[in-house]
Amino acid sequence: MNSGIAMKAGGQGLHRRRSLLAGAAVAMTLAVLAGCAKPPPPPVAPPPPPVVVIPPIPTPPMGAPTTMNIPPVQADGTRHTVNSGISSSQTIWNLRSGYNVAALNCIEPEYIPILDGYKRFLKVYDKSLDKASRDIDASFRTQHVGRAAIVARETYQTQVYNFFSLPPVDSAFCKAAMDLSVDLQTVDPGQFEAYSYTGLAKLEAPFKAFFDAYAQYQADLAAWQARYGPKGMIIVRPDANQTAGPPVAPAGGPPQTVTLPSLPSQ
Repeated sequence: MNSGIAMKAGGQGLHRRRSLLAGAAVAMTLAVLAGCAKPPPPPVAPPPPPVVVIPPIPTPPMGAPTTMNIPPVQADGTRHTVNSGISSSQTIWNLRSGYNVAALNCIEPEYIPILDGYKRFLKVYDKSLDKASRDIDASFRTQHVGRAAIVARETYQTQVYNFFSLPPVDSAFCKAAMDLSVDLQTVDPGQFEAYSYTGLAKLEAPFKAFFDAYAQYQADLAAWQARYGPKGMIIVRPDANQTAGPPVAPAGGPPQTVTLPSLPSQ
């Protein structure tokens, strides 16, 4: 009986040893498999913050001031100036006024023909000029009484002189006056009234081109300010790990690059 009990106990011990060996083998197998597994991929780096390139602020054409009033564009697409909708006599006189401004202001050596041409202009077309002046006086007297007519004409004529004296247009205006001087060499006095419309348009063309360029500048400036701020500043927004920096304002010159940090996720 004792030998039966001993055999039974021995069988149980052998069974436990086998279980332990089997468990160790499983653990060793799992460890080997774990060592063969690929490591997890590294975390994906966040995209770099966006970069905003600030172009230089738009500047006025031809060195003009940053703010100025320009003649408006009418519904028909034409720009309304002091030379718009005037009589034949006033057209002749405004041509004379513009030519006079050119003779006084275009003083560089290459523009000497303008002064010579203006002197000839006054002599060759004197009768047409005198008649135009009388007609203009009569027209203003129908609208004003006494000295008020003289003041009204002088006020208008000052506007005409000022129109042709706009500094940014000087160079192009002098070139137009040179072309006018050449044209007038072949204009007979009997054809002068008809030509006056062409001549006035020739003198006025560089000013209209300038006004168009200035209007484009105003549009470009408005778009620039709408994107980068009325004062040309971009405020950099910090993310959760950064502090706010000062506004960045371009001061002309080459474009500036500003790095905008990414916003925290909502």
